[in-house]
Amino acid sequence: MQEKKTEMANKNAKKANLLDHHSIKHILDESVSEIVISRGHVEDVRMSNIRLFLGTIIIVIALLAQFYNKKFPQNRDFLIGCIYIVFNGLLQLIVHLKEKNAILVTYPPKGSYTSTGLVVSSKLPRFSDEYTLSIASADPKSISAGKPVQFTKSITQWFTKDGVLVEGLFWKDVEALIDDYAAEPKKSK
Repeated sequence: MQEKKTEMANKNAKKANLLDHHSIKHILDESVSEIVISRGHVEDVRMSNIRLFLGTIIIVIALLAQFYNKKFPQNRDFLIGCIYIVFNGLLQLIVHLKEKNAILVTYPPKGSYTSTGLVVSSKLPRFSDEYTLSIASADPKSISAGKPVQFTKSITQWFTKDGVLVEGLFWKDVEALIDDYAAEPKKSK
């Protein structure tokens, strides 16, 4: 019976290649998303839908260009103008200006007094073990927007030497950050 529990724990464990910072960041970001959603926040996928819609338009234009009356050398200006400059430029603007490092954008939780959701972003620089997690308001100009909070900690405290994420420790740190964001600001006298 004990062997089955150990086997189940090993199957559910999140394991990363410790030499690949993309793998580590992916596991941490997925865990953060799970934690925030488990706290009652619902993911806001509007921006993803806009990006998918623009991608679909790019594909349709590429198909039109494929079956355009003129062959490639003559329709080059059409291809360059429509696909590469206009629509890919729009996609890059959305990613660069709106999304930035965001890994999750949420609506406000149901029953909450705030009218804004969260923007959760993270950074794990290359060749560094310092993971930075930030939580800010989805609408920073709103009256109900909280003060942005963040922490920067070494990832070595959350992973075993085999690359398995110690979820309990990581959950505690992320939940403490969410609680810090949700806490009422203390009024000074």
